[in-house]
Amino acid sequence: MGLDDALIFTRVVELHSFTQAAHSLGMQKSTVSRRIALLEERLGVRLLNRTTRKLRLTEVGQAYYERCRQIMVDFAEAEQAVMQLQQEPSGLLRITAPIEFGQLFLGRVLGDFMSQYPQITAEVEITSRDVDPLEEGVDIAIMVGQPQDSTLIARKLFENGRRLCASPAYLAAHGTPLDVQALAEHRAVLLPQDPQRYWPLLDESVPCQRVLHCNNITFAREAVLGGAGIASLPLMITEDAVRRGELVELLPGVQLPSGVIYAVYPSRRFQAMKVKAFLDFLMASLPIDRSQWLEPAAAPLLTSRL
Repeated sequence: MGLDDALIFTRVVELHSFTQAAHSLGMQKSTVSRRIALLEERLGVRLLNRTTRKLRLTEVGQAYYERCRQIMVDFAEAEQAVMQLQQEPSGLLRITAPIEFGQLFLGRVLGDFMSQYPQITAEVEITSRDVDPLEEGVDIAIMVGQPQDSTLIARKLFENGRRLCASPAYLAAHGTPLDVQALAEHRAVLLPQDPQRYWPLLDESVPCQRVLHCNNITFAREAVLGGAGIASLPLMITEDAVRRGELVELLPGVQLPSGVIYAVYPSRRFQAMKVKAFLDFLMASLPIDRSQWLEPAAAPLLTSRL
């Protein structure tokens, strides 16, 4: 009886109505009212202040509701977990991701996932814009930084480290900076998140000579490969070029800002099997050494979850 009463109370609070709660539960409104009254009598407290037009939780009612709601979530997740033991991921999976992450990594991982689970279909938007999963009906949004909306769940994937890079041709023409202060004499290729008058360093404030500002990290890398200047670029798009000698890493001991990449989704409550399975698969597919990002053909995949 206690669990039934908790369910009735939770539904009344969430729907802000005895009538709608009764309808959703397949009960009479009078039955719902009576059960709430008996619950308050049994607990010896008033949970709801009721008028003809509004329902308001009392302070103790708010505390009781939070506990009841968690119980309902746990109960629903327990049922779902049991049912999903007999199911395989299926259905349409909607994903958004930053451009470079999508091109260099996500496409291959999603292809592997879909070959393992042929009942999955997918819609993917590779974009530089901010995406609200709730507003746009997205199952998983890969993004840099945690979302502002506290109702969204953010699962950390990896830290997107950066390095200072230049081409051998640029260094031959302009010299190689041997310390941080020497950067003030060099040409800077900057991204939107970088300060526009200073090099993007964590512990130093060194002015820069900005020669190029762009809003895409691949474009910035190509400009640096062409000799435009020095840039602070993510490991995941520079590792291969550094290994081939097309880019030179500068001042490797310098502390640079980094972004954290998250997989963001609306809620754990009633999470579809397709979403949970892909999130686990994505986590297991990240490079073993998170500080080393390789181009797709060389990037190793894990066979078990990290």
